[in-house]
Amino acid sequence: MNTRARLILSDGTLFEGRSLGEQGTTSGEVVFNTAMTGYQEILTDPSYHFQLITMTYPQIGNYGVNATDFESRLIRAAGFIIREYSPMVSHWQANRSLGEYLKHHHIVAISELDTRALTRHLRDQGAQMGLITTSDESKDALLEKLAKGKKLVGHDLVREISTKTPYDWPPDNNGSERSDCSYRVAVYDFGIKYSILRQLDRYGCRLRVFPAKTPPDDILDWEPDGIFLSNGPGDPEPVTYAIESVRRLLDQKPIFGICLGHQILGLALGGKTTKLKFGHHGANHPVKNLLTGQVEITSQNHGFMVDIESLPEDDVEITHINLNDQTLEGFKHRRIPAFSVQYHPESAPGPHDSDYLFEYFIKDMKKFNA
Repeated sequence: MNTRARLILSDGTLFEGRSLGEQGTTSGEVVFNTAMTGYQEILTDPSYHFQLITMTYPQIGNYGVNATDFESRLIRAAGFIIREYSPMVSHWQANRSLGEYLKHHHIVAISELDTRALTRHLRDQGAQMGLITTSDESKDALLEKLAKGKKLVGHDLVREISTKTPYDWPPDNNGSERSDCSYRVAVYDFGIKYSILRQLDRYGCRLRVFPAKTPPDDILDWEPDGIFLSNGPGDPEPVTYAIESVRRLLDQKPIFGICLGHQILGLALGGKTTKLKFGHHGANHPVKNLLTGQVEITSQNHGFMVDIESLPEDDVEITHINLNDQTLEGFKHRRIPAFSVQYHPESAPGPHDSDYLFEYFIKDMKKFNA
């Protein structure tokens, strides 16, 4: 905690603070998250792969880390940025501190940084590449590293985190058929969160998780009742193999997509995606359901969006809109059972206003297989 650390952005803006976690250097896209709690779920969410997460809530770490609230088996974020670190842990479930957890996973992080100033800068100038370091390298040397390093746009991040082999969920069912499972759901893993798998499991689905590059015929050979397109990190357009697979699977089985899965479905239907200025990251984003008129408070994490105007109006009906910036949050196909949302109805962290979407998927499978 006494080691100096620095954050430098690609535009040359420099922030100073104290090292938290592993010492060293890490890079990624710098984004801000407005959730007040849930840092453990956020850090382990695969959608945050190759991102340096700034928490806008000022004190982080006070409830530590527990053994259950993981969204994957590793910390997926590239780095962590906070204002005030709480070394004192006060929660009955905690089994280690946040600092210990970051160090265990070799994550470079920075505390005692002016996160308000950083958030205002990202809001005004847009999310950008950055680098956290405990080294004494010059500013020019750090900027050169950033300029030569990996970029977010145009890079396929899915291939870096998708499972390499298929597996069943829950992991301990050994592939056996459970008596309480009503539907078989093939899950495309673009960076799946455990909470999504848990939620589908609660609704009586037997799940098999497939690598992102799995050919459509291999999915259909398993004879699923429905196909789920998961969340995931980064730019959707380079994930061409997934877009083509979904295009071929349309009308074969009911399809439900979340986050990156929503974007891939939109691209498969002929739409286009564009990058948001600073993305949507947090657990308090208002979304209007155009089918019911109700407003949902949602959990979100994405830096790209599907362009509403690019979707074929004859095929697609817009179902959800973000009330902050009027961007697309959900759509469904007018004739075939395929729908998706940009936000996270499984929450973790966040409110549970949108849980009904899993029920919609169950109804689509029931109707399709009747």
